[in-house]
Amino acid sequence: MANIVRFLGILFLLLILSASAIAKHKEDNDDNDGKDDGDDDRKDDADHHHHHHSDKEGGKAVKGVTYDGRSLIINGRRELLFSGSIHYPRSTPEMWPEIINKAKHGGLNAIETYVFWNIHEPVQGQFNFSGRYDLVRFIKVVQEAGMFLILRIGPYVEAEWNFGGFPYWLKEIPGMIFRTDNEPFKDHMQKFVTMIVEKMRSEKLFAPQGGPIILAQIENEYNNVEAAFQEGGLRYVKWAGEMALSLNAGVPWVMCKEKNAPGAVINTCNGRNCGDTFTGPNSPNKPSLWTENWTAQYRVFGDPPSQRAAEDLAYAVTRFFSAKNGTLVNYYMYHGGTNFGREGSAFVMTRYYDEAPLDEYGLYKEPKFGHLRDVHHALRLCRKALFYGNPSTQNLGKGYEVVIYEKPERKVCAAFLTNTNPRIDGTVNFRGVEYSLPRRSISILPDCKTVVFNSQRTMAQHNARTFHTAKETTEKNKWWMYQEYIPKFRDTKVTSRQPLELMNMTKDTTDYLWYTTSFKLDSEDLPMRHDIRPVLQVSSLGHAIHAFVNGFYIGTGHGSHVEKSFVFTKPMDLNRGYNHITILGLTIGLPNSGAYLEHRLAGVHTVGIQGLNAGTLDLSNNRWGHRVGLDGERLGIFTEEGLKNVQWTEAKSDTPATWYKRYFDAPRGNDPVSLNMTSMGKGRAWVNGECIGRYWVSYLDPYGKPSQSTYHVPRSWLKPKDNLLVLFEEQGGKPEDIIIMTAKRDNICAFVSEDHPPSARSFQMKGNELQTIEDAKPKAHLKCDSKKVIQAIVFASFGNPTGPCGNYTIGSCHAPQTWSIIEKECLGKSSCVLPVSAQAYGADPKCPGTTNTLTVQVKCAKKDNAAGDAGNIG
Repeated sequence: MANIVRFLGILFLLLILSASAIAKHKEDNDDNDGKDDGDDDRKDDADHHHHHHSDKEGGKAVKGVTYDGRSLIINGRRELLFSGSIHYPRSTPEMWPEIINKAKHGGLNAIETYVFWNIHEPVQGQFNFSGRYDLVRFIKVVQEAGMFLILRIGPYVEAEWNFGGFPYWLKEIPGMIFRTDNEPFKDHMQKFVTMIVEKMRSEKLFAPQGGPIILAQIENEYNNVEAAFQEGGLRYVKWAGEMALSLNAGVPWVMCKEKNAPGAVINTCNGRNCGDTFTGPNSPNKPSLWTENWTAQYRVFGDPPSQRAAEDLAYAVTRFFSAKNGTLVNYYMYHGGTNFGREGSAFVMTRYYDEAPLDEYGLYKEPKFGHLRDVHHALRLCRKALFYGNPSTQNLGKGYEVVIYEKPERKVCAAFLTNTNPRIDGTVNFRGVEYSLPRRSISILPDCKTVVFNSQRTMAQHNARTFHTAKETTEKNKWWMYQEYIPKFRDTKVTSRQPLELMNMTKDTTDYLWYTTSFKLDSEDLPMRHDIRPVLQVSSLGHAIHAFVNGFYIGTGHGSHVEKSFVFTKPMDLNRGYNHITILGLTIGLPNSGAYLEHRLAGVHTVGIQGLNAGTLDLSNNRWGHRVGLDGERLGIFTEEGLKNVQWTEAKSDTPATWYKRYFDAPRGNDPVSLNMTSMGKGRAWVNGECIGRYWVSYLDPYGKPSQSTYHVPRSWLKPKDNLLVLFEEQGGKPEDIIIMTAKRDNICAFVSEDHPPSARSFQMKGNELQTIEDAKPKAHLKCDSKKVIQAIVFASFGNPTGPCGNYTIGSCHAPQTWSIIEKECLGKSSCVLPVSAQAYGADPKCPGTTNTLTVQVKCAKKDNAAGDAGNIG
């Protein structure tokens, strides 16, 4: 008996010891100070799929995502995450693989997307996950590229997306108030979020299942509306976080711009400069994540062009990783794409974040793409120091500081030398060495000695986008028209005393609602003087109207993104007897932001006629007829099938409220296709039945130009011959002058001086040693896009050339043989690397005023296209 007791005692002790060993092992695995990461770190860090011994639990690799105050831990390993927002419906499935692969070449290892409720459940209980809406297919493309995915379910997304992603039917549920402690809302939100999580789980897409999804988001930027909902808002945020966690997706949840993210939900930063503005995680065991780094300013109709410099973005990213212990940044957007159909929100342009690193067409926007690729590489060289070094900051005064991550016993040390002065260049003495620091820049030193990157000194090539008229523009340029019927009061079924609210009538099925009324005048009502005409005055709650009197168009009025409502006044001719006023009211997308979205209004508010002998005639209570949408929309006349439903006649230009059609062949080659719509007014366009979006070229920006004149037609929507182009033109325009174009970025440039650091990509980490892959001197790299070669040298100078890409001029220290040296090195090749030194080009290094700069512009072309066309930069 005693033996058995002793045996059980020993067994019990062994169990306790093994349990504590497992617990200890788990702790090591969470790797707070990285003791255990050594094995892996001595091998080259590039290998994502290598799991060292501490990742094994019972012989199996740890799968899934955990986190602590330092970073996310994915499958047992800490990761620096460089992510880019790419929204699946804003490009086509045929474009996805190329865009995602380009993002990977840009040094990204994650893609972020929203999930858009209104496209997936347009009618309650009816789901659509096909074509551009195939979320699962999109995520699998990301997985095939070997990248992670961040899924922002929301389901409120904002995103400059129609109604912020809410389906219109949701607003019509009794007692509905969006985004607060409201039972109907919470009920439907929970149903949708659960459905998406289940869908992902059934496709094995979450990280613990071996899938790419490492993070999910619930709600979106709630801080912006929290105050409006007071206590209800606080209760709602807590509910939303707990509801998300209860779904057991197996990955952490985030709430961006929500300081009170509850429990294990991580609060994250959105903005331009989270390296300075982020107040940090709301708990010491949550990591510091930046879910939206805005690569430009999203634009609305009426806006001037906007840019955000590559240098500014690179500074912001480096600042976040160095000053805020950041380990994840996501670019919003990395590729913006296109708001096809009616998918953009109020006044938002059809082109979305065209200034992102990949432009609307998916072409590289340089130097933004390349400069960010370089900062990602430079930060990865600091990976071990960032994760396992102890951070400290030295303030050197006058806006200079050094952030160091160091752990001497692990032989890791990375330093970030920062000059925060917006206008002053300077130098910093760090560990006995002088480093020059341009204004508002950060230098990255992965070994605390060697500068591998400075945010202000761009080594990446530059490029300019050009649009080229396709010869297909003039071939078969024969237009036909069908005039939309302009209804009178007697043609309408829905009548009421006053004009009705527009969104409640259209229910987001169309942009358009006709309003019409009629009234009778005697001759003594009309003005007696010939120089006085009656004036129609319409006040509208937004967004735009086109006014017709007795069937004739008299003009257009519209609000703006800032102020949706407006007053329209226009003189007109009235007759003795009956007169008909017909107003085409419209929205340009539904609103997408702010509290109480479900209470917004649009449409005609009051109507009056000034200048009659009897004074002002108020027609607001005159009985109004309403008609939702256009006949052409109902009959589907933008499709090959639907065309036959109406009689087409030869086109006349400048006809308001008119449908136009022509056929065209696809431009040769595979450059992206675009339509220049400058000759038109406002409307929508379809190619082979697919809507390429709203165009609005008559609304000019402050410089007197349309905010957007070129409109993307995805290649996959085209057939080689006889593509059907249909437009509905609201105001009038000249369809025969629409130009079919191709977009290229074949003009590429380099601008590099002897003072530049070498390219970040000429360095690598071997163990804890920083090594150079080639001689570490600055070089100019030129590379053509997609199967093209350098066909001509357009400009080449070493010395002190000036100007932007596409407009360089030679300075006073030009070295004459630069041109022939570069021709020998680059012509006929898809890429070339050029030295940057006076001796390489026989330049005089002592020439007064020399900046020892090499500037080159070359033209890329398909191998067979030797002639090449010049094109116009745009």
